[in-house]
Amino acid sequence: MKVAVYGQNYVKETTQKAVEKLLNFLLKKEVNVFIEREFIKTQNNAVRHNSSIRKFDAVDPSFDLLISVGGDGTILRAITYVRDLGIPIVGINTGRLGFLATIQTNEIESALSEILKNNYKISERSLLSVTTQPEHKDIEDTHFALNEIALSRKNTTSMITVETHLNDEYLTSYWADGLILSTPTGSTGYSLSCGGPVITPDANNFVLTPIAPHNLSARPLIIPDKTKVTFKVDGREDQFLMSLDSRIVTLSNATIVTVKKADFVIKMVELLDETFLATLRKKLLWGEDRRN
Repeated sequence: MKVAVYGQNYVKETTQKAVEKLLNFLLKKEVNVFIEREFIKTQNNAVRHNSSIRKFDAVDPSFDLLISVGGDGTILRAITYVRDLGIPIVGINTGRLGFLATIQTNEIESALSEILKNNYKISERSLLSVTTQPEHKDIEDTHFALNEIALSRKNTTSMITVETHLNDEYLTSYWADGLILSTPTGSTGYSLSCGGPVITPDANNFVLTPIAPHNLSARPLIIPDKTKVTFKVDGREDQFLMSLDSRIVTLSNATIVTVKKADFVIKMVELLDETFLATLRKKLLWGEDRRN
């Protein structure tokens, strides 16, 4: 088996401990381990100088798994390596909440034992694909997002207006700090913080969630994921920000942003006893009431 290990390139003690535990287990199982070139620089000497571990700059279809060590944000960066290759992603959580990275450090050996035996299921996650007119060079290569696309103001405290069309039909112009278009996966992230609904990962929907809208009637709107969404931003400044998950670009107000469902999915590995509803109860304390 050939496995890629990825994490963000800054030193974090909890991540180092998780990586050391993970590698000890994988090497005992005679797994071919490759660590992302920048990530391995953040690890301790025992890992950096282990001759059994190789480095990678990019992944290819020969990899069986990609293991992300960090939080959900690390997985969002990991998908820029996996892209449309269909390589399943395993998330080991050394962050805080961990909706996507569900395996805790103390569960590494038991969880990976089951995964190496193929005792797992795949959750296919839809993505957003973005194009701009005129084209923007910073998103030509990585023009997709697993969680959300967010349009927001730049260099101003004034609100922006986001003119929005669905399948070329005018919806409305949001007067707000910004606007989020979220996938079901991203519904538990930024969109949720702005009052958006939780959507189960297998739902065929996206959600539009305004950020601090001044249109008091503006509410989150769930739309079919086959919808083409078009945005045009106006405001006091000549530019605005667009984020694709954790990647941010600056666009001029003359830019037209078009978002569609991507033509590929990301495959997340889940243990057989994991469910989205159990994760809701565990991570968001869903339904918890101190009176009960």
